Amino acid sequence: MKFEITLKKNTEMNIPNLMKQWELSDFGLNNLKLNIVPVPTPGPKEVLVKTAAVSLNYRDHLVTSNGMGMPLAFPFVPASDMSGAVVKIGSRVSRFKINDKVISTNIAGWIEGPAPSPDIAPSLGGMGPGVLAEYVCLPEDWLSLAPKNLSPVESATLPCAGLTAWMAVFEKGKLKSNETLVVQGTGGVSLFAAQFAYSIGANILLTSSSDDKINRAKSLGISAGINRFNNEDWQHNVSQLTSGRGADLIIEMAGSENLQKSLDAVAQEGRIAIVGVLEAADATLPIFKVLSKRSSLLGIGVGSRKSLEAMCSYIDLHEIRPVIDAIYRFEDSPKAFDHLKRGAFGKVVIEIQ
Repeated sequence: MKFEITLKKNTEMNIPNLMKQWELSDFGLNNLKLNIVPVPTPGPKEVLVKTAAVSLNYRDHLVTSNGMGMPLAFPFVPASDMSGAVVKIGSRVSRFKINDKVISTNIAGWIEGPAPSPDIAPSLGGMGPGVLAEYVCLPEDWLSLAPKNLSPVESATLPCAGLTAWMAVFEKGKLKSNETLVVQGTGGVSLFAAQFAYSIGANILLTSSSDDKINRAKSLGISAGINRFNNEDWQHNVSQLTSGRGADLIIEMAGSENLQKSLDAVAQEGRIAIVGVLEAADATLPIFKVLSKRSSLLGIGVGSRKSLEAMCSYIDLHEIRPVIDAIYRFEDSPKAFDHLKRGAFGKVVIEIQ
């Protein structure tokens, strides 16, 4: 089917009948194809959004590669984080109106309170629907208003990376202005965490394998950087930089042996927010050290819509702008996934014209 003959308009709504959508026919980026499918029609409590931008998370690379153990149904639409404008609403929609600028929530239907079971509230771009398409139709409860001061490209970075950092630093990590935060790496979550910590005047240390990235991160308020390749036992550097006290909060990204180093680096009664398991999903910890330090291990898994809305208000108030490493055209989405796999300084975003 040729695209030029598929643009018949619904003249009343000025919405095309067909749209372009990226779909996986099987695991592997080589199976990601741009297809033409019908534009969905919103049900009574649903909203049709014209997608403006989609940001990628490392999880999206893992899902497209192997499904992360989830029984995905093909064809599968990847990605969970999007921004866009409401173009059509169902008959019983009350939260949005036409032209509202919105962003997706990462976990479908998690409004507030404790996290629900994945069976009840699946994550978008996983067991829930993906958003790498020109139009996305979702229940109104799965969306939130975008920050007023950010562009659509910037807003698209918030649902997963931004909110994960918000939960780790503020809602779960309880970081205070007189405390020290250690962020690991320069991905989206880590840089968001640094920006949030800087907004309250906290002391920020960063570990990275790249001196160049450490230098770039200093513009975000990093007080000191530690090259973990040159300093494999980076926990000793944290001790030196804090006069032996250790860090009050550590954003743990790797797991495995790195988690043990985080335990060495954390202060008495400090917190370790476990966000990623980039090295390994399993770890062995010396329980006596956990007990003697009276440290807390916090499992961070994104957050609710209420938390997302609180974060968006905070971002507007403090004029925080997400760090974006690269922006790709919609037609070049596979290149964006390649960039994600290589590693990014901040976020990789796909802009949909």
